[in-house]
Amino acid sequence: MDISVVIPLYNEEESIPELFSWIERVMQEHKFSYEVIFISDGSTDRSWDIISELHQKSDKVKGIKFRRNYGKSPALYCGFAEAQGDVVITMDADLQDSPDEIPELYRMIKEDGYDLVSGYKKKRHDPLSKTLPTKLFNATARRVSGIKNLHDFNCGLKAYRKDVVKNIEVYGEMHRYIPYLAKNAGFDKIGEKVVHHQARKYGESKFMGWNRFVNGYLDLLTLWFLSTFGKKPMHVFGFLGSLMFFVGFVAFLVLCITKLVGHLWITDSPYFYVALTMMILGTQLFLAGFLGDLISRSSPNRNDYKIEEVIS
Repeated sequence: MDISVVIPLYNEEESIPELFSWIERVMQEHKFSYEVIFISDGSTDRSWDIISELHQKSDKVKGIKFRRNYGKSPALYCGFAEAQGDVVITMDADLQDSPDEIPELYRMIKEDGYDLVSGYKKKRHDPLSKTLPTKLFNATARRVSGIKNLHDFNCGLKAYRKDVVKNIEVYGEMHRYIPYLAKNAGFDKIGEKVVHHQARKYGESKFMGWNRFVNGYLDLLTLWFLSTFGKKPMHVFGFLGSLMFFVGFVAFLVLCITKLVGHLWITDSPYFYVALTMMILGTQLFLAGFLGDLISRSSPNRNDYKIEEVIS
């Protein structure tokens, strides 16, 4: 199979038929073999009924229905697991991503040899409350990840070599950092393509700006720490803990010498309490690093999502 199109969605009943019709036309024009995998992320409208109806008309349509809303990352994780195409394309279901971009994205993967190609919505049709946080977020992500050539990490329209989606783990809200996850997994040939961004045709955006930026910033810190110290938390916690304990212990020794020389009560000095606090915190940080080494990234239920129904 040439292409798998993975589409996470939440309450997009109006746009699903039009989106699939558009994808179908593009695929037929370019003679691609393909599948379209819709993941209904706990939708409460008729989205799943429409997906089921489309499947009755075309065997190209597949679907996954979550029992409740988990988020975009879990939807992508399950969609990636089902994808069979040599190239995997992800896009949003709100018709703001154009399926006409698919042939060129496919060519960049197959002919130019990219592992991942991310869309860049250079000209956006979003309000300032969404575009400004997005610019700040992308600037921070470029700095931390070291992927200097990407302007839009969170663009839903991306293309992947099949090996990439089968070797990365998208969980929590890490869909914003899939290029970073791919780079950490050894897929470092990452490209970018300017793509057309259409105004939303139906409904309202499910993701607003500032809250998304704050959550994205926290996720970026998490990913940076996991990629840097995830396999060796003792190296950071143990070092900080040992340093704090050492400084506190030296301060305590200085206070003891001061008492012997000046015959003063140690507890009369505020430095005693500072030294004691540093020793306690140092011990706790050291223990945190030790425990982190024992349980590092070993949760067996991190990607346990309740799927109500599957169409294949």
